[in-house]
Amino acid sequence: MHVESSPLAPRRTLALSPAAFRRVAFASAVSLYLIILSGAAVRLTGSGLGCEGWPGCEPGSFFPASGYHSWIEFGNRAVAILPLSLTLVAWIAAWRTSVAGRWVTWVAGLTCLGTFAQAPLGLLTIRSGLHPLMVMSHFLLALVVLATGIVVAVEAWNADRGRAEPLVPAAVRRAGLVLVAACSVLVVTGALATAAGPHPGDSAEVQRYGNLLDAMWLHVRATAVFGIVFAGLLAYLIVRRRRAPRLLWPAGALLGLLAVQMAVGEIQWRSQLPWALVLVHVGLAAAIWAATVLLATLLWRPPAAMAAGRT
Repeated sequence: MHVESSPLAPRRTLALSPAAFRRVAFASAVSLYLIILSGAAVRLTGSGLGCEGWPGCEPGSFFPASGYHSWIEFGNRAVAILPLSLTLVAWIAAWRTSVAGRWVTWVAGLTCLGTFAQAPLGLLTIRSGLHPLMVMSHFLLALVVLATGIVVAVEAWNADRGRAEPLVPAAVRRAGLVLVAACSVLVVTGALATAAGPHPGDSAEVQRYGNLLDAMWLHVRATAVFGIVFAGLLAYLIVRRRRAPRLLWPAGALLGLLAVQMAVGEIQWRSQLPWALVLVHVGLAAAIWAATVLLATLLWRPPAAMAAGRT
């Protein structure tokens, strides 16, 4: 019997399961965090100019000829393959998952394009001799795509496991956006402090940006603003925990990260900013940024599992 083909048949053949989308979106978000750690290691070990060529490390040679600075910089480029490939796959997966909204596909696409933009931006950063503003832009773009990657990961989870209606009032959800804005100021001032500090990105003398004490003055006050906003939001979640008890878990994780970060920050300052400790500080800063974005996203787009614990 002849069966007339439906115009929707090609779309069905291209469909991808929500579970597959969730797995690749989570892997993409993790890789975007790892590349931040890798890039920070390059800067803090003074390996920013370890490779003179692009995309190969040495003129006429793809791999480093010698020197650990070259291998650290080349290792960062190797790690970059993960977010480059995974954000692209996540973008395709968002497009092929029928239950993912169109806006999620757009966010996944912007995440992918922002990640690919890091390659020419990295080349410009090297060509500028590691100008502090170029290095900062490289780092801050990495934080932006990490944030959008987290949003995509949450939506992938919701596509697979179901989404609930917001569990908190609109005013509290807007407070989450204010918290993200405060955290962005926090990480920008932290990047300024690093640019003015003793780790300019290369083993030779490289231009620093501004005065370290002035940068720290700004960073400490940005920390206070972020802390006040977060304390207010956390207090609400604790007082109204019957409304959304499971939101306390990401908020508590953020609180724990902040406590560790404050301790590391104090220790590194008193020990004259050793690069290994600064690397831990940068890694925690990226984790705090990720946790802040995650908390704000969950306030607006909570998974169904969070509503299950509502009383």
